[in-house]
Amino acid sequence: MNARTPAIESRLPAVGTTIFTVMSALAQEHGAVNLGQGFPDFDCDPALITAVDDAMRRGLNQYPLMTGVPALREAVAAKIQTLYGRAYNPGTEVTITAGATQAILTSILAIVHPGDEVIVLDPCYDSYEPNIVLAGGRAVHVPLTPRTFRPDFARIAAAITPRTRAIIINTPHNPSATIWSADEMQRLSDLLCDTDIFVIADEVYEHMVFDGQQHQSIARFPELAARGFIVSSFGKTYHVTGWKVGYVAAPASLMAEFRKVHQFNVFTVNTPVQHGIAAYMANPAPYLELSAFYQRKRDLFREGLAKTRFKILPSEGSYFQCVDYAGISDETEEAFCRRLTQDIGVAAIPLSAFYPDRFEQRIVRFCFAKKDETLKTALDRLASV
Repeated sequence: MNARTPAIESRLPAVGTTIFTVMSALAQEHGAVNLGQGFPDFDCDPALITAVDDAMRRGLNQYPLMTGVPALREAVAAKIQTLYGRAYNPGTEVTITAGATQAILTSILAIVHPGDEVIVLDPCYDSYEPNIVLAGGRAVHVPLTPRTFRPDFARIAAAITPRTRAIIINTPHNPSATIWSADEMQRLSDLLCDTDIFVIADEVYEHMVFDGQQHQSIARFPELAARGFIVSSFGKTYHVTGWKVGYVAAPASLMAEFRKVHQFNVFTVNTPVQHGIAAYMANPAPYLELSAFYQRKRDLFREGLAKTRFKILPSEGSYFQCVDYAGISDETEEAFCRRLTQDIGVAAIPLSAFYPDRFEQRIVRFCFAKKDETLKTALDRLASV
């Protein structure tokens, strides 16, 4: 008698293998330089490893508080107040999470009910819509302006309905590497002030802002902070994406609901890593100097790209660089990326992968969070395109 596995009615029927997985596999198959996926190929500061190792050896290996190690929550609150001028109570308004993706999902599950709508601004990080669907909500897609990737407030306003529960914003922006200005933040604040709409602010690249500009956290804007969840990532800041540790800051009433979900989908996060990061944060230099660190890499990469046939788009923040290849090929973005990987030996990501309708602009995204020699190898190959 054969055992039978019941069929599953998928909660995410439209989700398949992501383009990131596809391109990384293709890069490995063809020995390509992988500038597709967004993580460093260099090590973190050895002092951070030492701090985590010390925590392990001191026996800090059991469950911490559900909300996170107090010292780390205090360090996060102090950093936000120093940089952005808003005081968050570390006891009631900061929670340590298993990375930013979990933080975004938990924020959505805390506030979105079946039938609610959540505005997302395309192109956007690929977890947003599945998270909304898992909460029973509906993603309402509003495009950023093509090619310049600025928020279109007329279209955002037109998308608001009585069912609108939240809007997700991302600055510095993945994939376009743009940043929101203070004026744009104020316009969003003005738009939402008479509504009950929440803001989920994906600020994981907060410490990578270039050319003397400031990161405009929603913490700087009282109306947005009062209705907002700020999400950030230690993995992005300290070059340890595999550790999957991040945080959320939000007003106490919002954080209370966040923690109700957090305690049952994660409960708590790696104890010695939390203690190690808390100790490491006593010195603010690593995150204060991160913009200069990545700006140098950005400039090196852009200098090399200037010698190719690609048209270089602005890179204001994050560790991404988008380029226009319309002068090189009329292929679709995915086809061009596949050929770039297979024939040239450099993997990139098609920008169309960040749009639900696969909107084409002949733009691809590179990641420059790589060793200088990795970038130089990639640039030598791209010069032959």
